[in-house]
This record gives sequence, structure tokens and C-alpha cells, in this order.
Amino acid sequence: MRCPSCGIDRDKVIDSRAADDGAAIRRRRECEECGRRFTTYERIERAAPLMVVKRDGTRVPFDTDRLARGVLIACGKRPIPVVDREALVREVEESLQRDFEKEVESREIGRRVAARLRDLDSIAYIRFASEHYDFKSLDDLIDAASRLRDQPRDLPNQRPLFPEGQA
Repeated sequence: MRCPSCGIDRDKVIDSRAADDGAAIRRRRECEECGRRFTTYERIERAAPLMVVKRDGTRVPFDTDRLARGVLIACGKRPIPVVDREALVREVEESLQRDFEKEVESREIGRRVAARLRDLDSIAYIRFASEHYDFKSLDDLIDAASRLRDQPRDLPNQRPLFPEGQA
């Protein structure tokens, strides 16, 4: 592991423990050259990456950074803490890794992101939904906002605001 400060790859591990989600190991390290302390995370890497089946049928490897960019764009300048956005991305990624072995459809990823954004921030949800569900008109946007306002937030296993095939 190279020190982010001086670039030397001599360090010692000061502390190791399970990360918050339990799917990674958090290691606190100290550079033996400059003395700077830094944290690293180790995750299990799959032998074959999860493939995303896009709407046109093409397959691409799952990319966490792309997922994070989509969430960042949806959140825009909303007052959503970075830790909440990162947690959303981590939760979606972990649920996909847990529930799918080889392939997942892009619409399933979008559905999971939308569900979590809905609980996080309604404006970010509408921004994301307008792209994911491919709104064609202002009426689609108004309908989504009405459904969002009228549907109780505390129901477990609630129906998605847009069943498959509807926008």
C-alpha cells in the first residue's frame, strides 16, 4: 500500500476491524517513512464481475463509479450529506451483489436506486425518475410528483411508483 502523502510503500497496520457494513475490512495504517496515518478498506472481489444488461441488450461490467455519478447528478445541489449518498450507492451495490450472481438488468439497478432516493429526498427522486422512467411529457412529471406526495412513506414492501412498463 502506497502512502497517499509521500508515495512510499512501507507502512504498518495499526488497527483492523470489520467495516460498518461487515462486507469489508477497515485497516488503519501508518507510513513508516513520513508517519502519516491513513485508512484503507479491503473488499472481497468476485472472480467474474457482475454484468449489467442494458435496455438495448448489450452487456457491460457493473461500475460503482457510474452508479455514484448518477446518484450525484440526481442529488444536484440538494442538501444531502455525502455520507448518505455514499451509503445509498454502497447499499445498492451490496444488494445487487447479494441478489444476482452473473447478470442484472439496468432497469433493476434503476429501480433500486429510485426506491432509496425516494426515501432520501423527493426532489432527487423525481430527477432520477424522470431519466430512469423516461418521462415523455410534463404530465408524466406531474403524475410522478402526485404519486410521490400521495403514497405513504412508511409502508414496508410498498409498490413502486411506476410499475414496469409505465412511466
